Amino acid sequence: MLEPLNWPAIALGTIAGFALGMIWFSPRLFGGVWSRGSHNITPPATMPWAAMATTLAGTFLLALLIGLTAQSGALATALVGIAALAVLQLGMALFSQKTPGAALVDASYMVAMGALMILAQGLL
Repeated sequence: MLEPLNWPAIALGTIAGFALGMIWFSPRLFGGVWSRGSHNITPPATMPWAAMATTLAGTFLLALLIGLTAQSGALATALVGIAALAVLQLGMALFSQKTPGAALVDASYMVAMGALMILAQGLL
C-alpha cells in the first residue's frame, strides 16, 4: 500500500509546509498579528527543538495523508481533513484566548500548508 506513494511529492510537501510556517509566522508576514494576539509571545532565547521536531513530524503526517488520498484519488477526503485541522486549530486558538486575528493566522496556515501539499502531489 505504501510503495506506490509519490514519496518525492510527500518530501516536497513536508519541506514546503515546514518552510511556509517559518515565513507565515515571521514578522514580515503574519508574525506580528500572531504574536500580539497570542498573549505577546516573544521568540525564545534558544531554539525550541522539541516544538520544531513535533511540528516537522505533524507536517510529514499531513503530507503523508495527502499522498495517501492522492494515491486513491480521494481529493475530497484530503480537503475535508485539511478543513478539519483548520477548524480544530481555530477552536484551540480561541479556547486559549488568542485574538480572532491570531486564531485565523493559525487556522489559515493549516489551509495554506495543505494546499501546498496538494500542489506538490500534482507537480511531481
